[in-house]
Amino acid sequence: MDRLDVMRAYCRVVDRMSISKAADDLGLSAALVSKHIKQLEEGLSCVLLTRTTRRMSLTEHGRHYYDECRRILDEIDSLDNAMRAEISAPKGRLRVNAPLSFSLVVLAPLIPRFAKEYPEIEIVLDLDDRVLNVVEGGFDVSIRIRATLPDSSLVMRQLGEVHQCICAAPTYLKNHGEPKTPADLAGHDIIGYGLADTATSWSFENEAGIEPFSPQPRLTVGNSLFLRDLLLQGMGIGSLPSFIANPCFDDGSLRPILTEYKMPERRIYAVTPSRRGIDAKARAFLDFLQENLPA
Repeated sequence: MDRLDVMRAYCRVVDRMSISKAADDLGLSAALVSKHIKQLEEGLSCVLLTRTTRRMSLTEHGRHYYDECRRILDEIDSLDNAMRAEISAPKGRLRVNAPLSFSLVVLAPLIPRFAKEYPEIEIVLDLDDRVLNVVEGGFDVSIRIRATLPDSSLVMRQLGEVHQCICAAPTYLKNHGEPKTPADLAGHDIIGYGLADTATSWSFENEAGIEPFSPQPRLTVGNSLFLRDLLLQGMGIGSLPSFIANPCFDDGSLRPILTEYKMPERRIYAVTPSRRGIDAKARAFLDFLQENLPA
């Protein structure tokens, strides 16, 4: 038995004023409980209990030790109960790391609904297009949009998929022509996204197979919304995630190109430090996203 177990056993013996009854309550043998009480007294260099064949009583040291043990054990039980309640109820501070563009376009309309549904959760949203370390950053949840994620001790939940779209402004295509194959991109101004996991290699697939292309960007940026704005101004051709590109396709400000080809799907992952460590507030946030993210 560890020290806390010995303290609990001692308190049970005092409460019951019987080693055998305390042993029954604890599911232990009377001999083992008696041994631990003896070891406790030897370690403290004092007598805690006086025992005869008929009765048991506390010494002055025994009473003082019992009172202090009970206080300590009650505080530990209170702490344990408070932690269980905190873990089981969706409340407290929730630290989330997510890409800036995704947060502005997709998360921003959802956060007020989540906050209204869970008023006891304080949301701290860290917006960064870079992939940050979840553990070192102290995040409860990290949203990542990648083609694949490396194996690790982190726990990953897939929330959805994102299509990559090659596109340009109608004015650019009018002035420079529209590429018909991935190889034709070599003659165009490319605006690159430097933080993509496929920044230096684009892959196109159709019925004939996979055709790679290595972009040589005229300009490289680290934010998809900024990249979109450059494309809208007719500066070149670029790759945008569907949640940014689709509204521009709908209003005609950008046009999809090479539509006969598919680029590798990118997935929306929620990453948490560990399965054991995920608590109610993080679980509530992930469940909410999975249910409410636009298709």
